Amino acid sequence: MAIKTILCIEDDRFIGEMYVRSLRNAGYVVDWIVDGNDGLIAARNKPYDLILLDIMLPEMRGNDILEILRGKGEDLIPNSRVIVMTNFDQDEESRIAMAHRADAYLIKAEITPKKLLDVIAHLDATPTQSA
Repeated sequence: MAIKTILCIEDDRFIGEMYVRSLRNAGYVVDWIVDGNDGLIAARNKPYDLILLDIMLPEMRGNDILEILRGKGEDLIPNSRVIVMTNFDQDEESRIAMAHRADAYLIKAEITPKKLLDVIAHLDATPTQSA
């Protein structure tokens, strides 16, 4: 299944605008949400091929969103890939727990729009676990 639709849950206006502009220029259909509660609602109510999920969000943290969507024994977004993106330095145990529920874990300070597009292209070329 090709990645075409992307939900970007990112509260930083500069970073969000940069991602959305780059993704749209690359041909993706992108919805951008700036807080955790609205991001969770969007992820549950509309099928997305990919969700870009920031960890530090207003209203609800990204790791809590990921826990609700994929951590309670049922995958509520089985046809969506998830890329966790953060600048928040987490302990190794938290990183590992999130990595098991996400398809990629990226440090925002290290990711340029081009690198993000490369990661998405790599995910697009990789079969999903349920496939």
